[in-house]
Amino acid sequence: MRSPDRIGSIRHDLPFVERRARLVETAVNKGAPFLGRHVVVGVTGGIAAYKAAELVRLLVREAAEVRVAMTENATRFVAPLTFEALSGHRVIRSMWEADGTGIDHIAWGQETDLILVAPATANIIGKAACGIADDFLSTMLLAATARTLLCPSMNTRMFENPVLQENLSRLLKRGFSALMPGVGALACRTEGRGRLPEPEDILEEARRLLTPQDLEGRKILVTAGATREPIDPVRYVSNRSSGKMGYALARAARQRGATVVLVSGSTALKPPVGVEVVGIGTALDMRQSVFSRLEGCDMVIKAAAVSDYRPKTAAPQKVKKGAEELNLDMVKNPDILKELGMSKGDDGPLLVGFAAETEALLEHAREKLRSKNLDMIVANDVSAADAGFQTDTNRVKMLFRDGRVEESGLLSKDAVAHLVLDRAMEILTRRPGEARRD
Repeated sequence: MRSPDRIGSIRHDLPFVERRARLVETAVNKGAPFLGRHVVVGVTGGIAAYKAAELVRLLVREAAEVRVAMTENATRFVAPLTFEALSGHRVIRSMWEADGTGIDHIAWGQETDLILVAPATANIIGKAACGIADDFLSTMLLAATARTLLCPSMNTRMFENPVLQENLSRLLKRGFSALMPGVGALACRTEGRGRLPEPEDILEEARRLLTPQDLEGRKILVTAGATREPIDPVRYVSNRSSGKMGYALARAARQRGATVVLVSGSTALKPPVGVEVVGIGTALDMRQSVFSRLEGCDMVIKAAAVSDYRPKTAAPQKVKKGAEELNLDMVKNPDILKELGMSKGDDGPLLVGFAAETEALLEHAREKLRSKNLDMIVANDVSAADAGFQTDTNRVKMLFRDGRVEESGLLSKDAVAHLVLDRAMEILTRRPGEARRD
């Protein structure tokens, strides 16, 4: 059997090789679960096959080694050359294209880290469930030992057919994973469940499957985004937080197997897949949402930028422009983080706070850690161009109750999220009773 590095024949196209080298360099130290992983994308004959091209592009961008297997019907929707150009590798359509060795269906199914079938038609699901192997893709699935993610896509009636559901249930019991189709307009001009999930959502589910599930059985509550305190029906007081750090934390915790509740203020971000998102407006809304969802939480991570003050009263109608000056009477909002810290007790959820500062970073963070009874605080200088609001990268200092300070260096916010979770779990697992739980 050939080594993983020899799965398929590589097209040694110099521009592609150089482009891939840059992708790998970008992925280093970015918490990329696909770096160095081998992924096979199986494409079957559905109208949604065109979305598989974007999925391959995203996987390559994440520095995965991607190879594509297509059914003959799939080639009627997308030309194999498209996938060859995107992946840098030849596409296999037939059992008889295997370089004369005849074992690529074994190597591709067993010497890879993940198989994604997108779209997965009723035909391929039925073949896999019944052990039918009459082309390269179905034969590979029968021989596969790699994790396999099916992404069904078809007409609503086909998807709801008891035979299809029985086949899908049989595969799930055998260890396959599936990302259920979405609801919306279908190519057959009907509305219903059957749409192939968006490539970004498939990618996220693939990340979870390739990530160790060290947070399985844990419930984690994360807050993110900015609160908005109304002045009138049109205007409000807020801040520049984008919510990116909090969303990265929620996404990372879910990837690692946790049940995640994300209490989110204002943000333009797409909700993370598989996360319960609770949208809020004001600081008072956030307080109510957080405390009503605390039960059963192992960890609370307060990454939201909560307004410290709010207008004493909000005008019922838009305040018209008139006087040269407009004065607002402001009152203090409740300190949610401090309330959590003062009430958590020894067996309460582990509490992680964030300190967004523009000066005296360590001094302010240490005071916040102490005064709010936190287990850990993550501090960053938001005046930095590459680590403040609206950026995709961050540079943080993590402070602990024993006086330790750990610096992250400049990382993506996704990588920082995993680092924060690593350190938080180290604290949590040292608590009395955790050994018995494990």
